[in-house]
Amino acid sequence: MRNAEIARKTGETDIRIQLELDGRGTARLGERGTGIGFFDHMLHAFARHGLFDLTVEAAGDLEVDGHHLVEDTGIVLGEAIRQAVGDKAGIRRFGYFVLPMDEALVLCAVDLCGRPYFVMEGYDFRSPMAGGFDTQLVKEFFYSISYAGAMNLHFRILSGENDHHVIEAMFKAFAKALDLATQKDPRYDDVPSTKGSL
Repeated sequence: MRNAEIARKTGETDIRIQLELDGRGTARLGERGTGIGFFDHMLHAFARHGLFDLTVEAAGDLEVDGHHLVEDTGIVLGEAIRQAVGDKAGIRRFGYFVLPMDEALVLCAVDLCGRPYFVMEGYDFRSPMAGGFDTQLVKEFFYSISYAGAMNLHFRILSGENDHHVIEAMFKAFAKALDLATQKDPRYDDVPSTKGSL
């Protein structure tokens, strides 16, 4: 079973995530979700399209803004991904996906290499908010995942005009790329690296 349960509690947030990599695409976000409806929608999309089983219990200082909650959720999810993948023996390691959503076209590439690096290029958000979600937090969320998960994570937004479409395409493309990267390849029985470890 490739799963993990990670908790993080600070003076600003209280977050617990359970992740099963070989799941059925089910998301459970607690009684009231994260408190940010659009973010809940994106987490559901991530679970569904990556076929991950995901449970998120998240509370934070939303009376300030959504920054701490979204950033810390990214940190905890990144740690959960890293733990669930384990020693990485037999996985594909690399994954990429180009995902269309109406006028938006997003490329996401992942390398579970043990080295954090994040790049997001090709789009400037047109509105400060998507629903109740601060569009500046898209970058913060994925940056946090890449560093806590020790992965290279690249996004290229190839086209797009609608912020909702672009953000949703990013979450779905990440889910598909991560699913590919974490899949087992029967041709590997060890770590997919010339160094012998990741």
